[in-house]
Amino acid sequence: MKKQISVIGCGWLGLPLATFLIDEGFKVRGSTTSENKLELLKKHAIEGFIIRLNEDGISGNYSECLKGSEIVIINIPPGLRRNTDKNHVAELSHLIKAIEAHRVENVLYVSSTSVFKDESHFPIITDLTAPNATSNSSKQLIEIEQKLQNNSNFNTTILRFSGLFDKDRHPAKYLSGKTGVSNPDAPINLIHKEDCIQIITAIIKNQLWSIALNASYPKHPNKKEYYSEFCKLHDLSLPEFNSAEKSKGKIIDSTKLVQLLNYTFKQAP
Repeated sequence: MKKQISVIGCGWLGLPLATFLIDEGFKVRGSTTSENKLELLKKHAIEGFIIRLNEDGISGNYSECLKGSEIVIINIPPGLRRNTDKNHVAELSHLIKAIEAHRVENVLYVSSTSVFKDESHFPIITDLTAPNATSNSSKQLIEIEQKLQNNSNFNTTILRFSGLFDKDRHPAKYLSGKTGVSNPDAPINLIHKEDCIQIITAIIKNQLWSIALNASYPKHPNKKEYYSEFCKLHDLSLPEFNSAEKSKGKIIDSTKLVQLLNYTFKQAP
């Protein structure tokens, strides 16, 4: 019998992840907030369900989406850049209660390396580094991580990705032509969507639960050099950097993940 996985959030990363998991022999149920997307999920052999989270509760057919799943992957962008006053912790708390009620064994939470503070000495962030960022969005992510890790009803693995990209969605395209770009000397921390999918699948196959891992491509050139070179190679307008202020940043070390999964990153930034 195929192991069933529920992917909460079948968007830019979640949809190809769900499709890949099906190709790997799993049965996948997936959620979306859009009625129009249900047909797309069906085309990819994903059982699709509408699930909407808000601060007051959870709506949609979430019970059917979770029913019978051994694993739930929570892959929901917090949306805190657009809505800074949003209480994402409250939203996820409702989902956590639903996961408890359906006796799910394992949860994989897709988090972010933004839970670690940028500093002028560019600290190396390892699996032993405690999250310490102080922005509103970072503090909410940290609180959600802790809620999941402290829940004794299921096992939780926290997977913190650095900046996600693929050939169509690359941060250089956003920075192209901009002026006053901050932190020119800071190291970059990026990871390709394909590596994200492979890493999540490897965690599931290796049953690597109750752990927190950081994931970033292992080379970290500085921001100015990297984005200037990328823009030149792709005929994009060069960004202009602000060197008047001291740069702040960090280096995400994925050594623990590489060791535990015997993983080799496949896509360089």
